[in-house]
Amino acid sequence: MANEVNLNLDPRGFMNIIPERMAAIGGAPDTPLPLEYPTNRLMRAFHPEWQYAVITKVETHGSDAKSYTLAPDKDMGTESFAYFSAGQYVCVYLTIGGSRLLRPYSIRSAPEQAPKGVYTLTVKRAVDGFAADFILDHWTEGGKVVLTGPEGNFTYEPLRDKEHIVGIAGGSGITPFHSLACAIADGTEDCRLTLLYGSRVAGDILLKDELEAIAAKTDKVRIVHVLSDEQVSGYEHGFITAELIRKYAPPEGYSLFLCGPQAMYEFCDEQIKTLGLPARLVRHELFGECKTPADQPDYPGVKGESFNLTVSCRDEKQTIPCKAGESLLTALERAGIAAPSRCRSGECGFCHTKLIGGEVYIPAAFDKRRLADVTFDQIHPCVTFPLGDAAVELPGQR
Repeated sequence: MANEVNLNLDPRGFMNIIPERMAAIGGAPDTPLPLEYPTNRLMRAFHPEWQYAVITKVETHGSDAKSYTLAPDKDMGTESFAYFSAGQYVCVYLTIGGSRLLRPYSIRSAPEQAPKGVYTLTVKRAVDGFAADFILDHWTEGGKVVLTGPEGNFTYEPLRDKEHIVGIAGGSGITPFHSLACAIADGTEDCRLTLLYGSRVAGDILLKDELEAIAAKTDKVRIVHVLSDEQVSGYEHGFITAELIRKYAPPEGYSLFLCGPQAMYEFCDEQIKTLGLPARLVRHELFGECKTPADQPDYPGVKGESFNLTVSCRDEKQTIPCKAGESLLTALERAGIAAPSRCRSGECGFCHTKLIGGEVYIPAAFDKRRLADVTFDQIHPCVTFPLGDAAVELPGQR
């Protein structure tokens, strides 16, 4: 019968296998096992914990941006850079005064350049740009840089995305699109890109010549400049609206990729609602920290300007100040604590930390935790803000 339980399994049958196994082991060659398997080498090549680099070239773009070409620092053991998909980022490790921090920057160069030992990062000065200002003021040719492996999901995926991408970029949000445009031009990516690039004035357009040179090489890349503060012949004027997207979007369907500042997202998201696109076809690159939690609609308000944050890590415990309006991650970094982090936007989960006690605020728009993390009081310090004294148990990081 189908439901009949087989009661004829005799455990002594398993015992009879032992002599056969011992004989097989005894007859095996005494060749030493490899110290490292090919799978491990491949994993380390594609997903290194750290990469060490040397700055080989610095290009200046106007008064507030620079591009840094990096090569592997072989003296530190990095023979080549990890391959990446167009749109991914690396985190740069920085020590600024007593602060130790990681900051994510999109890789601007083409993926095919990585095996040749080339990464290019473009950094733009920003309001309250603590890390960006340090990089722009201190990085020079010959300088040493420590990076993580490539991270991020702001990439073209043919199983999910349409063959035609409409990109919306603002400011330094152009960098992942530059990498994608390069990949399309050299055949690494098989898709098309129509890029709506918003800038204030024509003189502010970052990587303008580089983008137009790529578009001149292939009909699969089209660049449309949109200027908010001036009218120039041949350029669109105003903001990137639903009407403007419809004007340049292909009739056969498209995926919509956005990368830029938070204010751009807030405006464009309202416009995109009228386009009727499925959610899976609208992709946002992470725009960094929530720097103004008090402006979030669900912010409860706080009483006080600074609180105590008790930090436990392995067998050590210390109490540091944490200002109202700054994330727990910022407080940790300012105190010189090497807290784990990557995206700084609440999504990747790399910084997940145990909340031991205290009251904190996590903006609903930034809370990307799994249900299990919420249930067991795991937080993402990059988007968690104090409402009073708090205590956390921090995972260690090398």
